[in-house]
Amino acid sequence: MKVDGTAQTASRGRVVMLVDNRVNGDSRVQKAARSAADAGWEVILLGKSPVTEPQSWRLGDAEVRLLPMPDPLARRRHEFRRAWLRWPLAYPPNGIAAHRAQWVKAWREDLRVREAQLTLAARAGTATRLAARRRMLQVEEAGAQILGKWVSFRYWQLTRARKGRKFRNPWDRAYTKFWQLAKGDGAWRRLEPGLWDYELAYGPVLDELRPDLIHANDFRMLGVAARAKIRAAAAGREIKVVWDAHEFLPGLKPWQDNARWLPAHRAHEREYAPYADAVMTVSDALADLLRQEHGLAVQPDVVLNAPSAGHGDVEPETPAPDLRALCGVGAEVPLLVYSGAAARQRGLDIMVEALPQLPGVHVALVVNKPAGPYVSQVLARAAKLGVGDRVHALPYVKHWQVVPFLASADAGVIPIHHWPNHEIALITKFFEYSHARLPLIVSDVKTMAGTVRSTGQGEVFRAEDVADYVRAVRAVLADRERYRAAYDRAGLLESWTWEAQAEVMDAVYRRLLPGRPTSAAGPAGTGGLPDESQPTVGVGA
Repeated sequence: MKVDGTAQTASRGRVVMLVDNRVNGDSRVQKAARSAADAGWEVILLGKSPVTEPQSWRLGDAEVRLLPMPDPLARRRHEFRRAWLRWPLAYPPNGIAAHRAQWVKAWREDLRVREAQLTLAARAGTATRLAARRRMLQVEEAGAQILGKWVSFRYWQLTRARKGRKFRNPWDRAYTKFWQLAKGDGAWRRLEPGLWDYELAYGPVLDELRPDLIHANDFRMLGVAARAKIRAAAAGREIKVVWDAHEFLPGLKPWQDNARWLPAHRAHEREYAPYADAVMTVSDALADLLRQEHGLAVQPDVVLNAPSAGHGDVEPETPAPDLRALCGVGAEVPLLVYSGAAARQRGLDIMVEALPQLPGVHVALVVNKPAGPYVSQVLARAAKLGVGDRVHALPYVKHWQVVPFLASADAGVIPIHHWPNHEIALITKFFEYSHARLPLIVSDVKTMAGTVRSTGQGEVFRAEDVADYVRAVRAVLADRERYRAAYDRAGLLESWTWEAQAEVMDAVYRRLLPGRPTSAAGPAGTGGLPDESQPTVGVGA
């Protein structure tokens, strides 16, 4: 399929999807690209390359391109300056600290080798002026030790200077307020200039591709899409923009410890939301919030984070791994599984804290970073509690393998904490567990707890309450089949499939681009084998 900016193949139209990650691990984006391509749209999915080189592969009939994205604007200006008053002896923040520390290590390693050479020469009787040479080495070693301590002290001061500068003091709040008053929704240009890094990486490629429709995933890509729409209109071309809002931005916990992040991103979203020709999101509750937040004239369409009903059909010659085999447990061992991103607010700690009260029960954590800092802390805690042999950290599998991979567990756990975005949606793992026909053990976040109570597919416990979690686990393990029977309800799982959601997404596209030919294949397919060069992809969060 030809995908340059000058000639399009016969299709229903060119759709360029934008996402601010490396695509791998984002099952919603992957399924959307594949199903849209299967429905006859020419799909190019642009993501962010994790390296300095571009990457590309095919996802069914869709093309994936990862773009290198330098991010110098993500660094604040103070990060280039020295904190003379608070940390006067700190190294300048220009890389010299790491250079000096490594140089001292190299010097001390050289002294060790020279000491070993003197020892060998002494044994062989070939050393001359041995005592003097040893004294010189001792002097150098003393000097290296003193210099090492000096370098370490200055490096420590630099580290403290970096950590000590937080964007939450009165000055930063005043700075934020000033630019909000001076620029209104344009204040993000001063408060979060790193958003321009996305524009400079994606914008030129978008202009070259000349899409009919841009599908912008989440808040960062909304601005990129809107600016492309504006440039195209100035050039006499029309681009339709679909904004796919995965989360409610005001309900996010800022990943950076500063007072500017959330006001800046909210201002950016408010500035560009009016340029969206249609809005999609993941739940009815979030659709209501978005309409209220942005004064949308039309209720956003809801496309659930549901798995494909085909599951393993995408690559039948590559069956899903065996979860129990990877954990080293047999079918008779009670196994609880968590799949998704690993972070403190996801509540994985409670699954470990409860194990001393659940003899024989094992836990599988299928996470994005099995060796990451947070999971390492969870595993260390398990070892301290004496249950380390019953906790298994595993990597993601390909998104079409997730459901069969999880199916051998006895229950799926969603122990997330109370955060605004956790309250308003049924997250990806909820649907994946459901299609694996797993009884669910979920915290009492509003939407998910209400659904589980209404369907009878599991038990609800009070978030962060170990005793209540233990109660819920015991209840589920005592009568697994009663909870599994909930999935026999007519139409329940059928409505929770990606195929059903793809129909909604295709209807949005057709509404914006009327008169296009329909696809004989239909929008719901997930067929087509990925290219052999495709990297491993993961479960959704």
